[in-house]
Amino acid sequence: MPRAPISPIFLASIIFLFWSIDCLAADDNLEDAFKRIAAEEGLTGIVWALVHENGDITSGSAGVSDNRTGVGFAPDTRFHVGSLTKTVLATGLLRLATEGRIDLDAPALQYLTDLFPDDPPAGFADVTVRHLLDHTGGLNDAHMWQMFSERADQDAPLVAAFPDAASQLRVRSPPGSRFSYSNMGYTLLGMIIESIAGERYESYLDEQLLAPLGMHDSTFTFTTQEGEHADPMLAWGHVDDGSRYAASPMFLRPAGQFTSTAADLARFAQFLLGDGAIEGRRLVDESLMRSRGTPVGTGAAEAGLVAGYALGLARRDRHGVVGYCHGGNIVGFVAMLCIFPGERKAFAYSVNTDSETANYGRLDRLLVEALEIADAPTPRTVAPSPDIADWHGRYVLSPNRFQMFDYLDTVFGAMKISADGDSVVLASMQQDARLLQPVGDYLYSANDRATTSHAFFTGDNGEYLISDGFLTYEKIPAANLVAHWTSVLLGLAGLTWVLIAGTVSLVRHRSQMFRRAEAPAYFASVLLFVPLPFFLSQSFMALGDFTPASFLLALVTFLLPIGMLTTVLLASKTWKTSRIDLLNATAAASVLQWCIVLAAAGMLPFRLWA
Repeated sequence: MPRAPISPIFLASIIFLFWSIDCLAADDNLEDAFKRIAAEEGLTGIVWALVHENGDITSGSAGVSDNRTGVGFAPDTRFHVGSLTKTVLATGLLRLATEGRIDLDAPALQYLTDLFPDDPPAGFADVTVRHLLDHTGGLNDAHMWQMFSERADQDAPLVAAFPDAASQLRVRSPPGSRFSYSNMGYTLLGMIIESIAGERYESYLDEQLLAPLGMHDSTFTFTTQEGEHADPMLAWGHVDDGSRYAASPMFLRPAGQFTSTAADLARFAQFLLGDGAIEGRRLVDESLMRSRGTPVGTGAAEAGLVAGYALGLARRDRHGVVGYCHGGNIVGFVAMLCIFPGERKAFAYSVNTDSETANYGRLDRLLVEALEIADAPTPRTVAPSPDIADWHGRYVLSPNRFQMFDYLDTVFGAMKISADGDSVVLASMQQDARLLQPVGDYLYSANDRATTSHAFFTGDNGEYLISDGFLTYEKIPAANLVAHWTSVLLGLAGLTWVLIAGTVSLVRHRSQMFRRAEAPAYFASVLLFVPLPFFLSQSFMALGDFTPASFLLALVTFLLPIGMLTTVLLASKTWKTSRIDLLNATAAASVLQWCIVLAAAGMLPFRLWA
C-alpha cells in the first residue's frame, strides 16, 4: 500500500514542537546559570530579556526583589536603571531633532538662555547639543553633592543643580575634541527638552516617547519603594552587606532617573535595532539611528578609531564580540542594555545589588553566549609606525572625569607607555598591564579586545595623546610625576612617624605631652580619625551634604597643616640639641609640604559639599 503524503502542517507542527522544546531547555539552562552566578557573586536578584533575530523576546528572572520579605524577582518587576537613562533620554532628543524642533549642532546656549545670569564660562559658547549628547562638551562629570544628597527634591526645577553655573560648568577641554563622561551634561539636555517642550521633561518623554514605544511600565518620573506613593512593583536596591535602600531623589535626575521592566527594555532594544519608525510612524530619522554609537569629530575618531560614544550609545568590545551598549548603576541597582545590529539581536538585564566586588561581566558573557553572537573579526597585525617611540613615556588623564579628584587621578592613575618589540605596553597602578598590537597607522588593538581599541595622535598644540575612545591620556614630563610621588611618600612617611612617635611620647610623658613640640602635629593627626564614626552613622546618600561628619572632616583637614607648622616652629628652638625634636620637625615638615600640595589642588580642607 502506498504511504499517505506527509502534511506540511503536520511537518511544521513537529518542527515547531522540537524548536519549542529546545528553547525551553535553553531557557532552563540559562536560568540555572543565572542562579549559580547570583549565588557566587552575592547578587540579590536578576531579571533579563533577550531579543532574538526573528524579533521574539524571551525573559527570565532569578533571586528576590526584596531580601527582607523574600518576594521573588519576576519579569514584570520594576527597577531603576541608573545611567542607562541617558540612552532613552537621548532618543527623546533625537525625536525632537527629527521633528525639526532642535538642531543638534546648534550651541546649547541657544536653548539655555537663562542658565547664566552673566557671561558663560570660557568656551561654553562653543558647546553644542551634540557635544552634550556625546559627552564631548569638556564638562566635569558631577560634584559629590549633586549625586549624594538628602536635600534633593523630586519636584525641584532642574536649574537647582546649578546654583553657581558659571563655576560648575567650566569647559576643561576644547568642545568636541575628547570624550569625558558628564552627568551634568545630560542634566543640561533635560533642561533643553523643557525649554522646547514647555513642560517638565519627565511628562513630555513619558507621553511623547515611551507611550509610542509601548513602554507602558516605564517612566522618567521619580519612583521609590516606600512612603505615601510607594510603588509595590518596584524592587528594592541592595548593597554588598545585604542592606536595602529605597530610591532617593537626585539633583541630576535626567542623567539617571528612570524606572523600567525587562519587557520594556526589550521593546526599547527592538526599536534601537530598527530604522526609527514604529508601525509606519517615523519617530527618529533613520540616519540618526544608524549613527548612534559611532563617534565623530574627536581627536581619536579623526585618527581612525571607531571605538567610542555617540548619541547615547557606546560601541562596546567585550568577550570577543562588538555591540552598542549602555550600562548604568545607581544606589542598589546595576543594569545593562546591548544591541547587535548586524545580527538583529539584543539583551538587557538589571540586578538589584550594587556591589563593589561582583563581576557583572559574567552576566554579559552569559547573555552573549545565549544569543550566539558571532565573534568580531580581529584586525591584522602590521609593522608599527616608525616614530611611535615618540609616544613612549608617562601619561595622565586629560581631562579626568571628576574635577575634584584631579590630583588623585594624576598621582595614582598615571600610565606608562613603553615598547615590547613591535608592541606597546600600557601599565598603571590601577590596572593590569595591557599589550597593544599595531594594526595600521597609529591604531592598536589591546590583548583583551577583539578589534582596534586605541589610537595615538597629537593635539592642536602638538601634545602627545592616546585614547581608547572613552579615556584620553596626555603625555607629561616624568619629572612631574616623580615630584608628585616623592611628595606623597614623604607625606605618608612623615604622618606615620608623627603617629607612632607621638603615641610613644604620650605613653611616656602623659600629661606632660601637651608641653612637648610634637604634641600639635600628633593631635592634629589623631583628629583625622574623629569624623569616621560620624560617617558610619549617617546614610551614604548624605555624603555630599553639610553634616556633622562632613563639617568635622573639613575642620580636621584644615587643622592638619596648622598642627604640623606649629610643631616645626616649636621644635626649631630645640632641634640643634635634641635629635628626637629634629626628627619630629622633619616628619612634620614632610606632612606640611604634602598639605600645601593638596591645598593647591583644592583638596585641603576637604569639603564634600563643595
